[in-house]
Amino acid sequence: MLAPREPADAASQTVAAIADFARGFSLEATRPTADDVAALKLAVPPGTRIYLSAVPARPQDELVEAAARMRAAGLEPVPHLAVRNFASADALSRLLDRLVGEAGVRRLLVIAGDRDEPAGPFHGALEAIDSGLISRQIVEIGISGYPDGHPRIPDHELMRLLSAKLEAAEQTGLAVHIVTQFCLDAAPILAWLARLRDLGIDLPVRVGLAGPTSLATLMRYARRCGVRATALGLARNAGLAKRLLGSSAPDSFVRALAEANAGGRLGEIAPHLFSFGGAGATARWAASVAAGRITLDRDGFGAEAR
Repeated sequence: MLAPREPADAASQTVAAIADFARGFSLEATRPTADDVAALKLAVPPGTRIYLSAVPARPQDELVEAAARMRAAGLEPVPHLAVRNFASADALSRLLDRLVGEAGVRRLLVIAGDRDEPAGPFHGALEAIDSGLISRQIVEIGISGYPDGHPRIPDHELMRLLSAKLEAAEQTGLAVHIVTQFCLDAAPILAWLARLRDLGIDLPVRVGLAGPTSLATLMRYARRCGVRATALGLARNAGLAKRLLGSSAPDSFVRALAEANAGGRLGEIAPHLFSFGGAGATARWAASVAAGRITLDRDGFGAEAR
């Protein structure tokens, strides 16, 4: 049986809300190739923020070069700064010098990184922010948020660390936004955002979403990143046609967030898309959604290719 159609006015309002939420989206890319950069330049507006993952055991030259290519393409590079990788404060300062001097970097996502033991003095993002080294050259940082929890850190400690990072950033003159780990269900995000706003934290939040990809790839990244995911949960959040095709897009998630944020109830939020299915494909999908080139279905929507 076909789902009842929404009234035309209600449908157009929903499309407008989705497009409004999607504008200002950011993307995350890992080791982008020259072809990836070219695809991004074609698909997204100039100045779009492209977050560049810090890959463990890869030379820092790669991060600097990727940031420089993004800047040359008219995009805004936001490198990850995985602080546990730095053997000394001088090593951190040298990388910052290169990112600013060679790629015009103004923003960073400051994270602890995946190392079990720190290579130097920085055990986590808080120590690096508190050191004042970042604020000498950078105007804004992103810090991590975990609406779905962290596999090794209890929720109360996550909130304590978030508050401490915000205080350290304020004391060193850094603007701050929050970038969340990707989730596969809107409910934890909505509850976490409500709690954040109730605590008086009104910072911009970039909500982590997995961009269009195969279900198998999505499950693999979910396990790797410690995201709570089950086949049943994925099925519940993907349309039947998408499941049958073995693919997944975050349309139902985006729609739920857009509708919940009607009138700005959740504050300043925007999608942050992890490009597990490829930077170009993710960028084209996001650009279509932000332009309102979508067709609503039962729970989400389909994005129309340009």
